[in-house]
Amino acid sequence: MSRKQQLHRPGPQPGPPGDDTGCTVLHVDMDAFFVSVELLERPELRGRPVVVGGAGPRGVVSAASYEARAFGVHSAMPMSRARRLCPQAVVLPPRHDRYAAASAGVMEIFRSITPLVEPLALDEAFLDVAGARRRLGRSAEIGRMIREQVHEQQGITCSVGVASTKFVAKLASTRCKPDGLLVVPADGVVDFLHPLPVAALWGVGERTEESLRRLGLRTVGDLARTPVDTLRREVGEAVGRHLHDLAWGRDPRPVTASVPDKSIGAEETFDRDLADPEAIRRELLRLSDRVGARLRGSGQAGRTVAVKLRRPDFTTLTRARTLADATDVAREIYATACALYEASGLQGAPLRLVGVRVENLVPAGTTPRQLALGEPEVGWRQAEAAMDLAARRFGAGAVRPAALVRADRERDARHGREAENEV
Repeated sequence: MSRKQQLHRPGPQPGPPGDDTGCTVLHVDMDAFFVSVELLERPELRGRPVVVGGAGPRGVVSAASYEARAFGVHSAMPMSRARRLCPQAVVLPPRHDRYAAASAGVMEIFRSITPLVEPLALDEAFLDVAGARRRLGRSAEIGRMIREQVHEQQGITCSVGVASTKFVAKLASTRCKPDGLLVVPADGVVDFLHPLPVAALWGVGERTEESLRRLGLRTVGDLARTPVDTLRREVGEAVGRHLHDLAWGRDPRPVTASVPDKSIGAEETFDRDLADPEAIRRELLRLSDRVGARLRGSGQAGRTVAVKLRRPDFTTLTRARTLADATDVAREIYATACALYEASGLQGAPLRLVGVRVENLVPAGTTPRQLALGEPEVGWRQAEAAMDLAARRFGAGAVRPAALVRADRERDARHGREAENEV
C-alpha cells in the first residue's frame, strides 16, 4: 500500500457521535469532488472506476473515484500511469466551471451556518461553529445538518470531522471518508492520534518521514514519546517543535475567515501543442470567463491582467497590462488578454500552455468606474452577473459565450465516444 493510500485509508465508520463538548471546529471535505460532480450528469458510471483529468500524453489525474483509488490511482498522478494501474477506468475531461459552481453552492451552505469559514480549496473548508451552537444545536448536529444540506442541494456527499482543533478535525474527516461524520472528543485526542502513522502529521513529507524512520519512529505515539531535542537535531529546530506539539494534539491556530486572494487566475496545459491563433483565442476566452466568474464569486475586481504563454521547450513568457479601472468582467479581461497575446510575438508559434490572471485585487464596487462616451449604463457586467445566477440555479455551463459552444460540443462528443469505448 502506497504512502498516499495509507494516509487516506478510511477508518471505521462511526456509530453514534462521541462527546463533542469543547469541539467547535469542523472540517468539511467533499468526497471525490470532481468525480461526484461529473456523475450528476453521468449516473450510469456510478460504481465504476472513474478518473477526471487530461487524457492526452501530458495528462494528469485531477480526481479519482473510490473505485479507481482501490487500484492505486490518485490525484497528481500521470494519466499514463493511472491507465496502467486501472485499464478499465473511464477517463473524463475536467470541467472547471461546473466544479466552481458546485463549490460556490457548498460554501454558501457553510456561510449560512457561520461567518467563520476558512476554505482550503474548492472542496474543503474549516468552520468554527462556537457561535452557531445556541441557534443550531451541538457541533455534531451541525455537522449532520451540513451533510444533509450538501446532499439535498448539490447532490453530492461530504465527510465531516468534529474536534477541538483544526489539525484533528481534518484528520477526522479523512478517517471517516466517504460520506461519514467523526467526532474526536477533546479528552480523546491522544488516543485518536497516537496509533496513526507519522506521515499523518502536517509537515511530514517523504523526506521528513525517512528521517523519522531512521530514528525508529513509525507512529505518532512513537514521535510524541521522543524528546524534543532529539527531533530538533534530526529534522530541525522549528519542525521538531511543530511535530511534537501536533503529536500531543496542540494546535492553537484559530479558524480564520477566508483571506483575500492576491490574484485570481486559471491556466490550461494542452494535450498537444497548439499553434492556431484562433484556437488560442478561444482558450483565452474560456480562461477569462472562468477568472471573471471567480472574481465575481469572491466579491473582488482587479486592475492588472496578465497572460502566461509557455512554449514546447518550457520557456515561458509573461505579459501584463494595468487597466484604468478595476474589473471583474470576463469580456474586458478577454480583450486585454488577446491584446497581450497579439503583442507577444508568439502568434502562430506552438504553445503547450496558456494562462490568464488578474492581479492588484480590490473589493468589487470600491473603485469608481467612468463610463466611456456612448457606453450604456447597463452592459456586460450585468449580463455576466445574470449568467452567474443561471449557473447557480441550472448548473455551470447553462449560459456561456457563443464562441465556446461549438468547440465544447465537439470536445464533449469526442470524449464521450472515448468514454463509451472504455466502458
